[in-house]
Amino acid sequence: MADAFLKVTGISKDYPGIRALDDISFSVGAGEVVGLVGENGAGKSTLMKILGGVIAPSAGSIELDGIATDRLTVGGSMRGGIAFVHQELNLFENLTVAANIFIGREPLKGGLLRLIDEPELNRRAAPYLKQLGADFEPGTPVSTLSLAQMQLVEIAKALSLKARLVIMDEPTSSLTASETERLLIIIERLKTDGVAVILISHRLAEIERSADRVVVLRDGKRVAELARQDIHAETMIRHMIGRDLKTLYRPPKNPPGKPVLELIDVKTGYRPEQTVNLAVRQGEILGLAGLVGSGRTELARTIFGLDRLRGGEIRMDGAATILSAPGIAISQGLFLVPEDRKRSGLILDFPIRDNITLPSLDTHARRGLIDVGSEEAEALRQRERLDIRAKRTTTAAGALSGGNQQKVVLAKWLSMAPRVLIFDEPTRGVDVGAKSEIYRLMRELSDHGVAILMISSDMEEVIGVSDRVAVMHEGRISGFLERNELSEKAILSLAVGRIAA
Repeated sequence: MADAFLKVTGISKDYPGIRALDDISFSVGAGEVVGLVGENGAGKSTLMKILGGVIAPSAGSIELDGIATDRLTVGGSMRGGIAFVHQELNLFENLTVAANIFIGREPLKGGLLRLIDEPELNRRAAPYLKQLGADFEPGTPVSTLSLAQMQLVEIAKALSLKARLVIMDEPTSSLTASETERLLIIIERLKTDGVAVILISHRLAEIERSADRVVVLRDGKRVAELARQDIHAETMIRHMIGRDLKTLYRPPKNPPGKPVLELIDVKTGYRPEQTVNLAVRQGEILGLAGLVGSGRTELARTIFGLDRLRGGEIRMDGAATILSAPGIAISQGLFLVPEDRKRSGLILDFPIRDNITLPSLDTHARRGLIDVGSEEAEALRQRERLDIRAKRTTTAAGALSGGNQQKVVLAKWLSMAPRVLIFDEPTRGVDVGAKSEIYRLMRELSDHGVAILMISSDMEEVIGVSDRVAVMHEGRISGFLERNELSEKAILSLAVGRIAA
């Protein structure tokens, strides 16, 4: 290991009634990539807040360049060379790239009326963008950039602050495969330049590829530290959840039944010149794969009535139906678990109980008034059924981990006896333990006759969970694969437009 410039020793953090961190120790050296993994709630975020100076530890010490302190301040963390690239990016989209990189530190010109020196600002920003291999100019408006390009701006900002350690929190969770590859190359470049990286990710293949060491947290404790030769997904998972995960695929108890949802020559607003034909059968998990931009989410929105059907026919149980609004889809037992649960699936400030019962309030009303007791009973039932980890149903949904938030989204539909469930990226940003639980719930639902359409960009998930897979390319179905035909090569071949025979 490189000589450590950052050491944390015996770090603990207590909140009323809970110990979030318990005696954590580890170190980071120059030019080293340290993977930090653990289930949601393992303590990763708390530890990063301590390193960023946002909160103080209850015990332990932090050492920077051999100087120990019992806590860092935000300013002290920055001066010590620690910078963050958060999952939720913190950029001003109305400003240019250069303005974002040097926000609050802009070069000025003029006499009495001091103005920002735009040419000098761009000149200073250019070397950092070149170092990262950016394909855009310093004067580019941030609003025109892709998410992956915005992440480069955040990294450039960190480098401009002379960062020696960049902490990346789930940096690839919303990136395409090609964008992810580019970011991993940039991590290698930072390492070569002597910049250390703490990489936090649920995508363990990325940790396997990039990390020199891995620190594993579970229930607030450091349960393992893995050297390079010991970094394997199976080993990390075993330490993260305290057990071995069984193979993802669990065969259905019964063969699939008749089609519940059928699409006949369906056209969406995304690619109205293309038609989609597919059927989802009772008791089946049909995976819907394809590259980003293939039209999968747009198809789901059209089926659910969020977007207008541009042509063709949707059938439920063989009968044509017009699903012109989500309310109509819901009335027929068809529900969507959306890709962005925070924006489209939950009201984050509302309690778990209210989120679960909001779509079915009429069943919890007595003479026009909401029966809180009935709501609470249903919320408790779903909390137990889905193992939603919260002590009270009055806890705000926004306070939950990603996996538990996804369970709340699912709970509100399960209380309404679904017949068709569309999952759009069901485990994005969810840790491996919660993923396993969601897969189990999906199979349990299918075994009770629910037809499931699962959209996923995670190849392991598509192959490991689906009974059958449909693949989209540029707004159309390029082919179907039966269970015994599933492979990464077969799916990718169809995803790039090679029509199945």
